[in-house]
Amino acid sequence: MNSKPEVAATARKRSARRSNAAPTITDVAREAQCSPMTVSRVINGEENVREDTKQKVLGAIAKLNYVPNRAARSLAAGSQLRIALLFDNPSASYLSEFLMGALEEASRRDIYLVVQSCETVNEAYGVIRKMLDGGIEGFILPPPLCDDQSVLDLIRSNGGIAVAVGPGRATGSHGAVLIDEFQAAYDMTRHIIGLGHERIAFIIGNPDQVASGRRLLGYRSAMKDAGLAIDESLIAQGQFTYRSGMVAAEKLLGVPHRPTAIFASNDDMAAATVAMAHRRHLDVPNDITVCGFDDTELASSIWPELTTIRQPIREMTAEAVAMIARVYKQKPRIARAKAEQLTLAYQLIRRNSDAGPSLAASFNPPPEKT
Repeated sequence: MNSKPEVAATARKRSARRSNAAPTITDVAREAQCSPMTVSRVINGEENVREDTKQKVLGAIAKLNYVPNRAARSLAAGSQLRIALLFDNPSASYLSEFLMGALEEASRRDIYLVVQSCETVNEAYGVIRKMLDGGIEGFILPPPLCDDQSVLDLIRSNGGIAVAVGPGRATGSHGAVLIDEFQAAYDMTRHIIGLGHERIAFIIGNPDQVASGRRLLGYRSAMKDAGLAIDESLIAQGQFTYRSGMVAAEKLLGVPHRPTAIFASNDDMAAATVAMAHRRHLDVPNDITVCGFDDTELASSIWPELTTIRQPIREMTAEAVAMIARVYKQKPRIARAKAEQLTLAYQLIRRNSDAGPSLAASFNPPPEKT
């Protein structure tokens, strides 16, 4: 049985440890005479706290010099690494593949994954700051957010881990998982040329995304290397959306000497091109060849199935989750960790939407039927 002096000595030791330790959220709650949950609500800026209670909590935080600890809050949330996937991508088929890769890898590694839409860069700033304060350690950024250097720098400067997935090119200052966009577009254009086509049209992707420019450059370079003239009237602007693909295809199929092949920068716009061709009573691929990019589920769910570039979207996001997990384990050396860059292989997948050019379609375009 412990004696009274021993109990007193133990109490003094505990008291000394508490006095030397940093204040906790419980200490703040005790000082403000409220619950730790209320303190948490005030820290996270939630509105469902009375103003007088809020002022007491803020006063207690100031008095105790309490600093919210992101790592501690993360541990309290379940001892899991917490990752956010922020997106603003108009292609539902691309986003579906993107999410599946992240969800599967996060589940396999027991990582807590948060998915959040950000329609503008300014909105992304606010979301990122709130998530960092809430214990999120890593961020996965698809296009177009992955191309915004200010977004990546905001995450890194606040101690977070950012991995760009599918940027047009790697910057070297942040983690990135990508493919060679230029070479993939070059290879597809050369494939179409190899079928005998010379009047090849191209639909550009979203101009805010670096990958769009790289794919356009790949098309131009392949045409030039093959000694083919580039007709600027056969290059149309798209936005990576199905609707924009319809508009671009309508323009391209309406020129007096229409192309014999159209290469669209993603599958959504390629599918829209097929639909527009059918609307004009053109057979794909006998009257016109149509090719896409990404190899999303849409590419193999329309008729004819699309010849396209397979970008391993699901594998890319899975690698991004794994990359964040590796960097996270390097703490506290994260500030000195070299940004990891991973380039995955792509494939040219040939299906039913391409064929050699039809002379009749090339030189005597049929009149539009109404």
